[in-house]
Amino acid sequence: MIDTRPMIELRHLHRYFGNTRAVDDVSFAVHRGQVFGYIGPNGAGKTTSMRILASLDLPTAGDATIDGFSVVNDPDRVRHRLGFMPDYYGTYSNVNVYEYLDFFARAYQLRGSRRVDAVDRVMDFTGLDVLADKPTDGLSKGMKQRLCLGRALIHDPAVLVLDEPAAGLDPRARIEVRQMIRSLADNGKTILISSHILTELAEICDVVGIIERGKLLAMGSVEAIQQQAQEKAASGAGISNAVEVRVLGGAKALGQWLAEQPEVSQLQVNGEAVRFLHAGNLEAEADLLRAMIEAGFRVVAFGSKRQTLEDVFMQVTQGLVQ
Repeated sequence: MIDTRPMIELRHLHRYFGNTRAVDDVSFAVHRGQVFGYIGPNGAGKTTSMRILASLDLPTAGDATIDGFSVVNDPDRVRHRLGFMPDYYGTYSNVNVYEYLDFFARAYQLRGSRRVDAVDRVMDFTGLDVLADKPTDGLSKGMKQRLCLGRALIHDPAVLVLDEPAAGLDPRARIEVRQMIRSLADNGKTILISSHILTELAEICDVVGIIERGKLLAMGSVEAIQQQAQEKAASGAGISNAVEVRVLGGAKALGQWLAEQPEVSQLQVNGEAVRFLHAGNLEAEADLLRAMIEAGFRVVAFGSKRQTLEDVFMQVTQGLVQ
């Protein structure tokens, strides 16, 4: 029987700071093995939501649960089921990698062989075993991020909340962190991750939520949100797809023909290529291509750029702060 109970659930969550509504009636659920991408501009309410999930802050109203336990009523149970990786954390002087992880294993009341096994397991997974004796304050940025992830994993939690885990990393380190996150999800862990690197979130997330000024504006799979944006664009309410067409014999005449089409805008003609924005869906683009050919244009290439998660983010949000 499939377990349909959410591992992370926010129920009409509110958090106010004076007149600022940092989190304003946010509700969503994340299930076992899913990676949920929490997207929003700075000050949108992401970190506040994550701090509440980690039982580091209390909501003004509403509730949040981890594996069925309330962050308000059962914070101790929540902490044993959740690993939190903040966007910034400190290291300690005169403490090496092994000692650092061992300290947090002790903090989670792991004893004897269980503690040794936990530290060895985390060091092996994060690739820190070769740096066991290295002082934590001498690690590179990438290795510090691995150490912080290891700290969040030390008690083998069912849920992980990761705040900007790839921030400031070089491309190789970002790819490695992304692979670790996907591996954890494939092994059944539920992960909520915030990031400003939207292209990477699109590759690893099963579900995304877009938040701005404390309000959840959109939620669903990356494909579903892209489809919604596509349909919105087709109705003229959103951004258009970028299309490039190459024809034989020069594109000036094609540019003049396209200028008369109602769904076409921002035409650019360059040699044998025409670039423009098209506000229709894929069927409308196919009809446009057929009409071009029937009009006598010798089309040799027709390419449409699908909306990315970045496109959708820019369409849904307005860049507002509070």
